[in-house]
Amino acid sequence: MRCPKCGGQDDKVIDSRTSREGSTIRRRRECLQCQHRFTTYEEIEREGLVVVKRDGRREDFSKDKLLSGIRKACQKRPISPRAVEDLVERIVDELTDNYDREVPGSAIGERVMDGLRELDEVAYVRFASVYRRFQEATDFVQAVKTLEEAP
Repeated sequence: MRCPKCGGQDDKVIDSRTSREGSTIRRRRECLQCQHRFTTYEEIEREGLVVVKRDGRREDFSKDKLLSGIRKACQKRPISPRAVEDLVERIVDELTDNYDREVPGSAIGERVMDGLRELDEVAYVRFASVYRRFQEATDFVQAVKTLEEAP
């Protein structure tokens, strides 16, 4: 690991801790040349998933794109960034556990909607309006009714 201050490549690990429910390891390091301390994160490198879109196109799965979409749905809502990141991690874990190489876009969308329904109803309706391509006000009303029916 290269020191961000002096560029030295020799360091020692001072402390290691798991974070994000064990999916990431946080390491506190000290440069042996300049004694600068810095933090690094280590996580499992997953096999690349390919998303099969509605129209049949294929696109590399992007965790950042998933995070961005969920953040947009949660904008100006009382939802912590940590809760959003945890939801993304849970969805990515489920997808990698259940799919080897290709994952249908609908599987991602349904998991996001399920997670947002638990997290915040407004964020759920926002996401559903884009995902389900609402065209009229009655589509919104129907989505809210399904929220009322859900346990």
